[in-house]
This record gives sequence, structure tokens and C-alpha cells, in this order.
Amino acid sequence: MAVEVSRRRFTADEYQAMGRAGILREDDRVELIDGEVLAMSPIGPPHTGTVNRLTRLFSVRVGETAIVQVQLPVRLDPHSEPQPDLVLLKPRADFYGTAAAAPDDILLAVEVAQSSLAYDRGIKADLYARRNVAEYWIVDLVHGTVIRHIDPAGGRYRQVAVVPPDEPFAPVLLPDCVVTTRDILG
Repeated sequence: MAVEVSRRRFTADEYQAMGRAGILREDDRVELIDGEVLAMSPIGPPHTGTVNRLTRLFSVRVGETAIVQVQLPVRLDPHSEPQPDLVLLKPRADFYGTAAAAPDDILLAVEVAQSSLAYDRGIKADLYARRNVAEYWIVDLVHGTVIRHIDPAGGRYRQVAVVPPDEPFAPVLLPDCVVTTRDILG
């Protein structure tokens, strides 16, 4: 006799309730993707250093034009609440203290990838594109590159390119925030 098994998709509200109830602890490295609670890779020193460098770089360059949010949740839809390594958000008086950022609030999402490169290029890129996040960067620590995704349409980014190391570039929605891959990787 065959047993029928089905997956139970969690909503972002249920996921948050698991945190409040202590089922998920504050220091658990998990995120909600399409209704599934997924364990995230441990963070090592190269990843930490890159996130710290990005935080300083963007904090200085965006000033008051954006909020720099580091490794905290964004609510992309009722079943997805990832924790990008860094996002630049539209300024909001409450600094997102009353509700998580939504796709329309995100000026740029950034993931730093070492062991998670395939996941970030596939599942994460598709997730951000499906929710029309204007721009998504992957800082690829393995190859020393930045992969830039722009122009979301039909659940995919229409333009994906590796940025040359010394070529200045800026987020589409923050054109005055010019950086290079060398600025990001040090």
C-alpha cells in the first residue's frame, strides 16, 4: 500500500510565529523560500569580510538616499522571506521597524556566494526576478566577480552579466552610487 506524502508550505506569518514561539531561535541560520524553511550555509571569514566591506561601502556612498540592511528578512510574498546578505531599501521613517521590506522597497539585493553560488544563481535569482526586484547582485567569492542581474520580466532577469573588475557601475535605482568589483572585493 502506497502512502501519499505531501509537503506543508508555511506562510511568512507562520514562519515568524515559529520564531516568536522559540521553535526557530534568533541565531538559527534559516530562511523561508517558497514555503519551505531552509538551512543556510555557515558564514566563514571571507564571507564576513565581504559583507562588512559592502556595509561600509554602501553606508558611505548612499548616505540618506537608502537604508542599508544587512542579513535581515525581506517579505517577498506570503511564502518567501529570505535574508539577503545586504539590501538597499527605500528610505522609510520607521526604518522598517513596523513591517518587513517588500519587493517595491528593494533598490538592490546582494548575496555573497562561496558555497552557495549555484543556489544564488538559480533559486534566489528566480525568486527575486519573480517578485520584480529591480536589481540583484551576486558577489562570487570563488571566482572574484560580481554577477549583475537587472531588468526582471516574466520571472527571469533579462540582463545578467559579470562586471569587469575595474569597470565603474551603479545600481539602476541609485545611479550616483558608483562602485567597482575591486571596491567590493578589496
